[in-house]
Amino acid sequence: MADGVEGASDTLWHGRFEGGPAEALMAFTVSLPFDQRLWEADIKGSQGHVRGLGRAGILNPAEVDSVLVALDAVAAEFSDGSFVFKDGDEDVHTAVERRVTEIAGDAGAKMHTARSRNDQVATDLRLWTLGAMRAVARDLIGLQEILLDRAQSCEGVYLPGYTHLQRAQPVLLAHHLLAHGWAFARDVDRIVDALERMDVSPLGAGALAGTSVAIDPVATAADLGFASVFQNSLDAVSDRDFVAESLFILALIGVHLARIGEEWVLWSSEEFGFVRIDDAYATGSSMLPQKKNADIAELARGKSGRLIGNLTGLLATLKGLPLAYNRDLQEDKEPLFDSVDQVRLAVSAVGGMIATATFVPESMAAAADAEVMVATDLAEHLVRSGLPFRKAHAVVGRLVRRHLAGEGALVDLAVAEIGPECAELFSPGAGAQNRTSPGGAGPIPLPAQIEAFVGDLAAARRRLGGSS
Repeated sequence: MADGVEGASDTLWHGRFEGGPAEALMAFTVSLPFDQRLWEADIKGSQGHVRGLGRAGILNPAEVDSVLVALDAVAAEFSDGSFVFKDGDEDVHTAVERRVTEIAGDAGAKMHTARSRNDQVATDLRLWTLGAMRAVARDLIGLQEILLDRAQSCEGVYLPGYTHLQRAQPVLLAHHLLAHGWAFARDVDRIVDALERMDVSPLGAGALAGTSVAIDPVATAADLGFASVFQNSLDAVSDRDFVAESLFILALIGVHLARIGEEWVLWSSEEFGFVRIDDAYATGSSMLPQKKNADIAELARGKSGRLIGNLTGLLATLKGLPLAYNRDLQEDKEPLFDSVDQVRLAVSAVGGMIATATFVPESMAAAADAEVMVATDLAEHLVRSGLPFRKAHAVVGRLVRRHLAGEGALVDLAVAEIGPECAELFSPGAGAQNRTSPGGAGPIPLPAQIEAFVGDLAAARRRLGGSS
């Protein structure tokens, strides 16, 4: 070890204290078990900072080269799994700096000049979150593509549309699948919008007030690929809006996945029988040999609570913090990491479940062709004949009540009271065919929806590509 290089067990603040930290303090405050996944972002941020110190004349060219070589060596150790953490490594930032100093000596000990762990952590987490949320967006686009493919492959298939979980009107299956696709399209839009707000470098803000060293945060931000640089050092080190916003987006994605999960639990049941889940995406029972369980759908539904909890937990942490940095902010990483991991796993599993499932059109049609599903079409038929809608609604409502009371088939009652021309409304599939308004659930408006959906996907890919 080079002369003047401190021991590995020293803390980054040991000069102010007479003794070492208590074991209880270290056990309670250590973040290494979870923040070590920031190693790549930490090394990238340190490389940018070191080059900035070179431009400022704090490190000479030889020192810059020495530290950059050491950072590359540390990156290689992390990549191949040979990096060894030591007892004094309370977080990944400490570990990287300690190892760089072991390799580069005094030059490595200069690496933290004009930088605090406050702006270092904020920079690392922004870099990590930018990459993670772009990956989530690309995953969602993949799920949208699966929904689009299934929608395009089920021409003419229709099923009941539901309100209040009661059969309402027939809709094309393609229309139903694309409804979920549009929800995920909004999620992708939210991610791309959020990326623009989080693409700001905090590096150079120091602990809270900047530094007297002649660094250039603008140049360092450009070096690291950030779109812009902080304007206020207090805000730069304390801002975790980008984490909260990401957690909200991830929670809403989870809610959208949960909605699919709830439907597929129902659809795959014997009572509905609308879909058969592929064996590779279902589980069995340890006791009941006949069982085939939609566990992916159930967990997609269940994990939404976990994602919502991660969001509300962080908001509760942030709400009482004064400026600037407080150690409470250490609690930002675990919920973010967990939400990203769970959403990416869920999107992949739900996508596989949908891509490999077998729809059962005959079961869907049998439910969608129930006589009472024609009620709205009967009312609209009367409206086209000149009757005000409220009166038409009452007429059909009375017919439905008589049918449910056992007075006869609805079609017979309707023909007798309204006229024989309404019998065609009861033809199999007629209800789905009759949804003709733009954006509606029938075959006439469907091509325009698919075209718009394809265009939206292409635009999302372009926007995402432009932000990477």
